[in-house]
Formats: sequence, structure tokens, C-alpha cells
Amino acid sequence: MGIELTAIHWIYVLFIAFIIGFMIFRRDTTLVCIVGIFLIAITATGSISTSVISIFTSFIYAITELLSTILVISIIVAMSKVLTTTGINEVMISPFSKLIRTPTLAYWIIGILMMTISWFFWPSPAVALLGAVLLPVALRVGLPALGVAMAMNLFGHGIALSGDYVIQAAPKLTADAAGIAVNEVIHASIPLVVVMGAVTTITAFYFLRRDMKKGRLLIDKNEAINNKLEKISEEQSLLLSKSQKKFFAILVPVLFAVDVAAMYTLQLQGSDATALVGGTSILILLFITLISYKNNGIEKVTSYLIEGFQFGFKVFGPVIPIAAYFYLGDSGFTTIIGDFLPKHSQGIVNDLGVALANFVPITEEISAITLTAVGVITGLDGSGFSGISLAGSIAHLFGTAIGSGISTLTALGQIAAIWVGGGTLVPWALIPAAAICNVDPFELARRNLLPVTIGLAVTTIVAIFLL
Repeated sequence: MGIELTAIHWIYVLFIAFIIGFMIFRRDTTLVCIVGIFLIAITATGSISTSVISIFTSFIYAITELLSTILVISIIVAMSKVLTTTGINEVMISPFSKLIRTPTLAYWIIGILMMTISWFFWPSPAVALLGAVLLPVALRVGLPALGVAMAMNLFGHGIALSGDYVIQAAPKLTADAAGIAVNEVIHASIPLVVVMGAVTTITAFYFLRRDMKKGRLLIDKNEAINNKLEKISEEQSLLLSKSQKKFFAILVPVLFAVDVAAMYTLQLQGSDATALVGGTSILILLFITLISYKNNGIEKVTSYLIEGFQFGFKVFGPVIPIAAYFYLGDSGFTTIIGDFLPKHSQGIVNDLGVALANFVPITEEISAITLTAVGVITGLDGSGFSGISLAGSIAHLFGTAIGSGISTLTALGQIAAIWVGGGTLVPWALIPAAAICNVDPFELARRNLLPVTIGLAVTTIVAIFLL
């Protein structure tokens, strides 16, 4: 049975082009997505009222699909603020500071710690948890502040966020857009994340050491940083005793280690794994806040949760409209608008993929290069997350055209988008790491540019062989 492409399909493609164009020119895509949803709905139904309703329905659908992800990130951010305020994070990380004796050890220990913490806390909170404690140590042994920022940035906003294996926010978005299971994207991403991470961090370290030896990077012993950190430390000491901090510093990682063990033992994936991490975070937040603030603990719990929700919706606010649009490309169409596609349609994206395969020969090489390019373009807005639905949708399109490799292409697009926009190349996305290290975000972006570019090129080549 041939695929019948209707006006709905062409409008969908046209607005994908508009979305990419707006991203290239660094303009917001929310208006484009809303107009696209409206035009697709009115073309399908012929009813203005139904089309207006579809805009709101699409937002509800997107929020419903993403709610568990938004919620768990909000809770984790709230918990991380409690850990930072009470000084528990400092006790958790302090044993590792004793291992940092050279600039090389500083770079790799800070990076690996940042990656590990970011898997459970997400990178932006992890920067605050880690940077305030280990930055002075790194400066003392001779690693410049810019080197510390690079390590936290590449390992946290790069490796950890592009894989996102514990919280699973990124693979949830891309998997939904590609119409495949979350665990398929996670499994496909592992070799690509390893290659991208290894190539980028080793290349960055090589250039960093070279410039340090040539005297191009001065060791920054900024007194303002140390004074600021000492003031925070004094405020922290008022809330908990040393023994209490040590107790919680052991309890928190143990609880998360139990979570990881439970995920493997009980085979928890996707929403179940996310819920386990979220529930554990809530219990930790409650326990620490009530003991730290005593009589005011009940009110402080709410205060921390509000801060967390503000962060969560700030991050995912731009994601909801674009996710709503791309959900129309698959199963979301029927729920949002109704059963208005042609009789034998398999969904807009599936139909386009089959038609593309019949119209033009699509190769593995073209597919992989295109997905990397799409990921880079969608990352230019500095979110990293707002465009990965587009990457998933196009991965489905090309995967259908070549007859395989949807999960690998989806993972490749996800990695490219997050490495560029999640906080390693776009200057305004680098602000958390740059601020804690007191370095220029534009200089940090410049230092990351060549290593990340080399990493993306190598990872794309590897993806071609995996297809």
C-alpha cells in the first residue's frame, strides 16, 4: 500500500524547516510551534474552534508526558540546595580533595566527580555542590580556574547530561519524539557517549597542559573567590554539627547507591527509575531540612521545593511548546487533534520516512551527518533540551528511510544537541560553571570549541559504523 502524503504532512515538514531556521538565527521557536500546531489542526479538522482547543490540548499532552521528568529535576535541585546550604556537600566531597596533589589529578578527579554527581543531581546543581569545595584546592595545586571550569563543564554538562542515565530526562524526550522506548535510546547512546566523552576531555586536557607549559594560562588565586567561599562556610556551620554533617554525608550517597542497585536488581527503567530517584530525593530533603531548621523546618521544606520548581519550569518552559509540536508527528496526533490522518497512515513522521526512502536514496553516512548537524543547530539556543525532540523526530524519519538505526541516530542527535546547547559551547549556557570559577563564559566557550568539534566528528564516524 503506497503512502499518501497530504497537506498535513507538508505543513509538518515546512514548520520543521521554520524551527531549524529560527534556531540558526537564535530566535525563540515557541510562536512557530504554536502556529504550526494551529495550521495542522485546522487543515485536519477544518474547524477554528477545534484548532484553538488543539493548541491547549497539545500543551497538556506535552506536560503530561514530561511531568515526571520536570518533577524529579525540581525535587533534586531542591535537595541539592539543602545539601549546599547545610554544608553536607562539603563533607561529602572533602575526602577527594586530599587526593588532588597535581594539576593533572585536579582536572581528572574534579571531572569524574562532576560526572558522577551530575548523573544524580543534574549538572547545574552539581556545579554548586562541587565547585565551592574543590575550586580552592585545584587553585592551590596549580590548575587554573579556567581548567576547573572546563573539567566541570565537559564532564557534567557534556558527558553526564548527554547520557542522562539516572534521571533519564534527555532520553525520555528523544525517545518519545522518535517513537521508540527509552531504554533503546539509552543502550544505543552508551558507545557514543563513551567515544564523545573520551575524545573531548582528552583533547581538552592536551590543549590545557600545552598552554599551561607555554605560560598562556596564569594560575588564578583570586582572593574574592576564597572570601566568598569562606563566608558561605561560616553560614553553613550554624545549621548542623560536624557529626550530623558526617552522618548525612555518608547517608546520601549510600541511599543513591541503593537506588542504583535496585534499578539493576528490579530492572527498573524509564519512569520507574526516575520515580525511585525522585522519591529518595524527597525523603532526603525532608529529613535534612527538618533536622537542620528544627521548628522552622516545615516552612523551609516548602521554600526549598518552590525554588526547585522554579528551576524545573524555567528549564522546561521553552521545551513544552516544541515538544507539543513534535508529539503531533507520532501517536500524539490522535490524542491531540483526532483521527484525521489518511486511512493507512502510520503517523506523520513514519509516512514521511517511507516517502523519503522511495524518493531519494538515503545512506547511513548522510543520516549520521544530518543528525549531528541537526543536533548542533538545535543546541544553538543554549537550552540543549528545547531541540532534542526535533532530533528524535528526524532520527525516526531517516531511520525509517534506511530501514534501521533509529535508536543510534536518536542518540547521536541527542548527544550533539546537548554537548552544544547543554552548556559546553553556547556562552550563556556556560554561566553556572563560569560563575563559580569566576571566569569569562565566552573564554570558556572558546576553549571548549575545538575539543567538542573534534569529539563530534569522531562520534559521528563511529555512529556511521554502528548503523
